[in-house]
Amino acid sequence: MPFINVKTNAEVTPEKAERIKSALGLAITAIPGKSEGWLMAEIEGNRRLYFKGTDEPAAMVTVQLYGKASSNAMGVLTSNITGILLDTLGISTDRVYVSYYPTEDWGWNGANF
Repeated sequence: MPFINVKTNAEVTPEKAERIKSALGLAITAIPGKSEGWLMAEIEGNRRLYFKGTDEPAAMVTVQLYGKASSNAMGVLTSNITGILLDTLGISTDRVYVSYYPTEDWGWNGANF
């Protein structure tokens, strides 16, 4: 039950959003037990986002997880996410933050897991 939110000041066409969504579906498997089958993703382009005092292409990515993941698995996912944004949107990896929010409380289908 992961949720990945990508906010960027880069232009994200529908075709690029589809590529990012598909790539995130593969990337999430870096976290044991997670798959595209349960992934929800939101991709927000053309945001007013400033990093290091400039509006050069940048991104803030939030990953919410049901349960916990190892630091190693999250590191692999961070590498995958920054690579996806570099390949798809041309955002340098040093202009991307990725934050993680694990939780033991997650609701779906009218109940909590």
